Amino acid sequence: MKQVVFITGAASGIGAAQARAFLAADAYVFGLDQQKEPLLELRETYPNQFAFAIGDVRDENVLQLAVHHCHDVFGKVNVLLNTAGVLDDYRPLGDTTAEEWRRIMDTNLNSLFYLTKLLLPELLAQKGTVINMASIAGLVAGGGGIAYTTSKHAIVGFTKQLALDYAKDGLRVNAIAPGAIETPMNQADFAGDGAMARWVAEETPVKRWGTATEVAELTLFLASEQARYMQGNIIPIDGGWLLK
Repeated sequence: MKQVVFITGAASGIGAAQARAFLAADAYVFGLDQQKEPLLELRETYPNQFAFAIGDVRDENVLQLAVHHCHDVFGKVNVLLNTAGVLDDYRPLGDTTAEEWRRIMDTNLNSLFYLTKLLLPELLAQKGTVINMASIAGLVAGGGGIAYTTSKHAIVGFTKQLALDYAKDGLRVNAIAPGAIETPMNQADFAGDGAMARWVAEETPVKRWGTATEVAELTLFLASEQARYMQGNIIPIDGGWLLK
């Protein structure tokens, strides 16, 4: 049985790399994002394997319609990649507005809750896989501002509890915790003379930024049968950042 993979944030960065990796592995992939052009390009390259919906993951109606579209095209989902997320510009509590807090939580955390709950019956029926996108900011402070760090810590807790609750039913649940990965979401670090990007690379023990492709390859493994015994793990891919 081929994998049917549902990916949020599939138009750029890690989500786009995940989509390409699973397509190359002959899976059916359904992407959800607000950016249309990159998804159109993927569909042109993989017309029989890739379909998509455009919309905001914060909108429950968008999620429901996207799932229905996926069912119409590919059938039931057996791999869910909750990848969509946004940063908060490292703002401390005093500089974080209530509106910004809600935006971060709705995008990073609440959308993950709604979509996973929506797909849970079919994932359970197929003994499927859920892979959430956490962050090193979900394990230590300093990887984001108060809103981002809180949202990623919550994703870690969500992952562990979901894994515990449904392990006996065959649902496999893990999360990936990237460190400094060069993606469009992190382009601000490369702005100007790139001093921030150089500092981050120097502070990383392996002395470089990671790539979205490296995260995608880890995702492929976690969704494979070889990783079936892994449950409730939060796997850092951070060039050694957490060693310090």
